[in-house]
Amino acid sequence: MLNAGDTAWVLISAALVMLMTPGLAFFYGGMVRAKSVLNMLMMNFIALAIVGVLWVLFGFSLSFGNDAFGGLVGNFDYAGLSDAFGKLVGLASEGPPAVPWPGPDALPLLAFCMFQLMFAIITPALISGAIADRAKFWGWTLFVTIWVIVVYFPVAHWVFSFDGFTGKDAVGGWIANQLKALDFAGGTAVHINAGAAGLALALVLGKRKGWPKDTGRPHNVPFVLLGASLLWFGWYGFNAGSALGANDLAGVAFTNTTVATAAAVLGWLVVEQLKFGKPTTLGAASGAVAGLVAITPACGFVSPLGSIAIGLIAGVLCALAISLKFRFGFDDSLDVVGVHLVGGLVGTILIGFFATKSVNSAGADGLFYGGGFKQLGIQVVAALAVLGYSFIMTLIIGFAIKKAGGFRVSTEHEVSGIDEGQHAESAYDFTGMGGLGHSATFPVKPVTKLEETKA
Repeated sequence: MLNAGDTAWVLISAALVMLMTPGLAFFYGGMVRAKSVLNMLMMNFIALAIVGVLWVLFGFSLSFGNDAFGGLVGNFDYAGLSDAFGKLVGLASEGPPAVPWPGPDALPLLAFCMFQLMFAIITPALISGAIADRAKFWGWTLFVTIWVIVVYFPVAHWVFSFDGFTGKDAVGGWIANQLKALDFAGGTAVHINAGAAGLALALVLGKRKGWPKDTGRPHNVPFVLLGASLLWFGWYGFNAGSALGANDLAGVAFTNTTVATAAAVLGWLVVEQLKFGKPTTLGAASGAVAGLVAITPACGFVSPLGSIAIGLIAGVLCALAISLKFRFGFDDSLDVVGVHLVGGLVGTILIGFFATKSVNSAGADGLFYGGGFKQLGIQVVAALAVLGYSFIMTLIIGFAIKKAGGFRVSTEHEVSGIDEGQHAESAYDFTGMGGLGHSATFPVKPVTKLEETKA
């Protein structure tokens, strides 16, 4: 029978996750040039429109419909959501006593559908940060349309579609059911997926004019912190909502999300202090997002102490990883690779070390809890499968759009201002806002004591 409390929690969580996309827009928007902030906001906002329509037409069906081929993609049973009204979803209880499908905690299919929609929206929005300051708006819009169909919908089926959830005899995706990798809320399907795609697009579009000599600084740091705070707030829906019920597991995920994020902030700031001599506001915001990313796949499978360890490791490694773009020469504008790809890999793989059945009997025991290397190996396979598929398919899609001449803005618009060039408007009515660009790193050349004195 339908559980009203669980249904309410899932709907509230869906609204929280929806808020994450505008939060991401402010997080990214504060880090770009003043003359390209509106374009950045629009690149995120348009994902709500595109994916919202595609999800109803066939996206939910491809993601959660009965498997159509080898655990790779769903069928079209739910196309148009025409058969969704009054339908419940859930898992049968094995008891004792056994409860037939859909179990004692059933949800309305549409509530679950809208919750998962918000995951589908924010994933391509995350990619936008990798190509900030240089992408045509309609080229980006076309990319999002193709990418969610070709990449996100199938990967969501692999990771999130469990056998027997949308129907008694429903068959889901291969990562969730055959490989049995653990991903509580989207470390693979969302963050590794978006991070790999961000790397591919950064390579396709090439470097911004003047990069890496001119990396610039965020034009509005308060925007960045506001965006990070909205993301942290919404992430409780992302992670705790993935318990799909107002229950103990939701409380575990909520707790783990909090402490891992806090630990990541500390880890990132310590790295900044040791490398540059000063902790930054931008570093604190970036560290929080890195922690949120890393704990996402693990939040329902590890203890609070394990979460602190995961967050701390992620904060340190992501803070170090954002400098890789300078070493390898790819212009990942807002550090999507360093935060989302690296953070997603850290969280997904560390499940193999820190997972414990004492937290979630449906999970596994990791290496540190006597489970050996089996789950660790499974986690690595899942992470690499999603990374490889997303990277290759994004390269193909990106090069196709670029070849058609529809992806990178002209040099004139990039230099004079992408907001005016693409949208015929500007965010500010005055000049001298400061900030020419962004890197989530501390400025490449930190201000010295001598320069402070001269100032």
